[in-house]
Amino acid sequence: MGTPGATLSAYRDMQSQARSILEAAKHGPLQSLTDREMDVREQPMTIHPRPKRVRAWVRFGPEAVRVDAKLVRSTPLAAGIEFRAEDRTFRCWVWGNAVQLDDES
Repeated sequence: MGTPGATLSAYRDMQSQARSILEAAKHGPLQSLTDREMDVREQPMTIHPRPKRVRAWVRFGPEAVRVDAKLVRSTPLAAGIEFRAEDRTFRCWVWGNAVQLDDES
């Protein structure tokens, strides 16, 4: 159990990130890799029954934002992630090198 100050700080970070995501979403749709880019016909896909926490770069139109997300699927080159901002859930595919495992996973 964390300290009240740490809990409040984490909550503020989460709120700040949600604002950043929703602001970026105003600049265009969430970008996702295509089936062709991911080479889905040739590359195996893993579905993660216990999604790992990650930090990932995503793009809404021309705006890039780094988000806290869950890794829900992956291929050798790409990551299928899911993240939330307020009551909205976003899902997309990004290149694997845009994703970093969270230290607390």
